[in-house]
Amino acid sequence: MDEITEDRVLDGRVRLRQPVGGYRAGLDAALLAAACDSGPGMRVLEAGCGAGGALLAAAVRRPGACFTGVERSASAAALARENASLNELADRVEILEGDVASGFRSLGLAPFDAAMSNPPFFDDPAALRAPALAKQGAWMADDGLGAWTAFLSKAVREGGAITLIHRADRLADILALLAPKAGSFQIRPVHPFADQPAKRVIVRAIKTGRAPLRLLPPLVMHDRAGGKHSAEAEAILRGEAALPWL
Repeated sequence: MDEITEDRVLDGRVRLRQPVGGYRAGLDAALLAAACDSGPGMRVLEAGCGAGGALLAAAVRRPGACFTGVERSASAAALARENASLNELADRVEILEGDVASGFRSLGLAPFDAAMSNPPFFDDPAALRAPALAKQGAWMADDGLGAWTAFLSKAVREGGAITLIHRADRLADILALLAPKAGSFQIRPVHPFADQPAKRVIVRAIKTGRAPLRLLPPLVMHDRAGGKHSAEAEAILRGEAALPWL
């Protein structure tokens, strides 16, 4: 059995048990949770929730919404359920076992008001050194990025929001894959430093949306003053601020 650690995220408000050797939630999960803009009474789905790092942080940030996580790894799904109970969120956080490659309809659920995801960053095994076996599912999209965008597009009702975080160099692919079903794109670049190119993008789209694309002010994670994070990033990671959309 994998060794498990218990960590604190969102300034200690979320207790997160996760494996030492497998995928561990980090900055991407924290930013995805901050970008979740669901309101009271809304239903939100996360595709590939892992142990629940983004899902539970989003649920704490949005106490009026209900959340469903979909995860294909039985062990990760079990940890996510355990974490939901650990944080007293089991009444509005549900974890289902399911594979994105099988499509949203395979779950037999009604469309959600919003869906979010941090899809695996690679779909070409030749593009990087093979990750550890325990991390391959989180790093490699076996059926390509298209399977994830198709799942998310089907998962939301008309007018529903799709939010994902991914590599900045895949932005064109993300827009092209979502465009047949969604529009009203908003894009927030995430830069490691103000003088360095963005490494991540957070993309929000509305199913059947028709508003013009908006490129939002970037989030700069670090400054040169020696602090671990910029003031804006620190506030977001602590849960004192969100990543707003227009």
